[in-house]
Amino acid sequence: MTQISTRTGRGFTLIELLVVIAIIGILSAVVLASLDTARNKGADASVKSNLSTVLTQAELYYDSNGGYSSTNLTGISGSCTSTNGMFNQDSTIKAAITSATSITSGATEATDYRCSSSQSAYLIAARLKTSGFWCIDSSGKGVAEASLPAASIYVCP
Repeated sequence: MTQISTRTGRGFTLIELLVVIAIIGILSAVVLASLDTARNKGADASVKSNLSTVLTQAELYYDSNGGYSSTNLTGISGSCTSTNGMFNQDSTIKAAITSATSITSGATEATDYRCSSSQSAYLIAARLKTSGFWCIDSSGKGVAEASLPAASIYVCP
């Protein structure tokens, strides 16, 4: 008859402990990488949501003021901080733009976001965390763009 030997010592060997620690390390690295992707997608959803708020509020501003600019301009009324248009005069729009553009730390209008408007049209684009830009305009269109639209246009490309 064959006898099965049993382990007389208690506990784990050093090799067994190192293998378990290595497996836990690999699993936690995979989880952390997934969390970073989810965090970036969440930031992109925040930008899109904030610009969607601007889209809705801009129409209310237009109805109340007869246009997207406070004066009857034929050209660009300025930037996201312009004092003569909806971007700075409407507190809801201003807060939504500030929130959307704060996703990128140290964001500047020259490279990370753009606002342009006339009396009858507007465009707002903001950098997404993953890649590219989210662009909305007065036609109600929201589209992803690879690059920042030019300052002189009012329609998302």
